Amino acid sequence: MAVVEIHPQRIAGNWKSGVALDFHTTSSTPIGHNEYGHMQFDTVRPEIAELLYQLKYRSDQNAAKSIIDTAVDFLGPRRSKFDLIIPVPPSTQRAIQPVLVLATGIGKALSVPVLSCVTATRPTTQLKGVTDPEERKALIDGLYIVDKAETRGKHILLFDDLFRSGATMNAITDLLLGTGRAGTVRALTITRTRSNQ
Repeated sequence: MAVVEIHPQRIAGNWKSGVALDFHTTSSTPIGHNEYGHMQFDTVRPEIAELLYQLKYRSDQNAAKSIIDTAVDFLGPRRSKFDLIIPVPPSTQRAIQPVLVLATGIGKALSVPVLSCVTATRPTTQLKGVTDPEERKALIDGLYIVDKAETRGKHILLFDDLFRSGATMNAITDLLLGTGRAGTVRALTITRTRSNQ
């Protein structure tokens, strides 16, 4: 197993318990503007966050193995607490969807079914640039539906690659516990931002 060092962080939300395996960045220092007038940053990331960056933005599929191995190492002792992994539906169209690649790999290694039974009812707006909590809530309201036949009574691990404000994961958790009639929902993300914006 290619396990990397992590610093698990508790993430609060409507779920029973939640963890991000590490921070998304260690530091980000402005280093000046590029030729297009955009501020550039010298960003330092924890090892697992750097792997996620390589997978997500450089389409480096080799990075996925160490992320999966590390998540499996962390989840192994907690395996009895969930019987289904549900990935958060991706908000951006990519040739390779990191959240699905990682969820599938983790599920396979732990012998846990991975179901994409939460789906979006309309194109998902990127929430990254929306910092107003009420505006975020309005964008998410009614955005997701669940196939309750797949989730009724299940103990679910809700999985995403990045935790920012928690708005999306909270909305999906409420949906799973409400309409989906899930027994419990726990949350796991690979990284979390330092602020909830």
